[in-house]
Amino acid sequence: MIDRALFIFGLGYSSQAIARAAIAQGFRVSGTCRTQEKCDRLKEQGIDAILFSEVSKNNLEDANYILSSIPPQEWAGDVAVPFIQYENKWLGYFSTTGVYGDYEGQWVDEESDPRPNNDRLKRRLEAEAQWRERGGHVFRLAGIYGKGRSAIDDVLAGTARRIDKPGQVFSRIHVYDIAQIVLASMNRPNPKAIYNACDNEPAAAHEVVQFACKLLGREAPPLIPFDRAELSPMGKEFYSANRRVKNERIKQELGVKLQYPTYREGLQALLPM
Repeated sequence: MIDRALFIFGLGYSSQAIARAAIAQGFRVSGTCRTQEKCDRLKEQGIDAILFSEVSKNNLEDANYILSSIPPQEWAGDVAVPFIQYENKWLGYFSTTGVYGDYEGQWVDEESDPRPNNDRLKRRLEAEAQWRERGGHVFRLAGIYGKGRSAIDDVLAGTARRIDKPGQVFSRIHVYDIAQIVLASMNRPNPKAIYNACDNEPAAAHEVVQFACKLLGREAPPLIPFDRAELSPMGKEFYSANRRVKNERIKQELGVKLQYPTYREGLQALLPM
């Protein structure tokens, strides 16, 4: 059997899901963390984790697949790029559907012009370009949810809110489906390709919360008009763009069949036993 080794910059929520799926398929997986405590915990799960400050090109030489989930930094840009001067390796980079900006609720796909409306998203586009120049695959992730990070958890914690901004929708993706999209790309490389990682049905956030309440047999919190919601700056930015994101490319090019094609299937699977 051909040895397959994956190195991941930034072993966060989504990357750990990919690491677990890759190990189940026979990969050796290593990557970076920010704390020694987390490194030790991931090593117990079979992931050879090291501190980012200790990584060198020697750590990557044996890897035939390299993925980065680290967002570019304002003061340093993309900190993983200096390590990826390689040929004959699969490269992948996690970006965000946020780079499309505001399309006033219209559909966008990978050929749509990005319209980033802040410096953070502009840095994302710059990082995408750097990875694609090196043959990298770019995954534009929609809103991520899964175990421990979903409307189900918010309702159970008593923190769920239903904010009403008429016509506003968001695209989302279950973390399990992110993992299968990335692994499908590893099996069907197409250097410099861009893939939207999202499910089939953009929906208003308050509808998702209402469905979670229904599943749990709880009363939904009242709708709060957007202009009275007292959102944080990040929350306001979240609602500043409205778009519906298409996902046909992951199906047609990668053969992906989403395990959770809408938030309904995803939330049902997250109900506590």
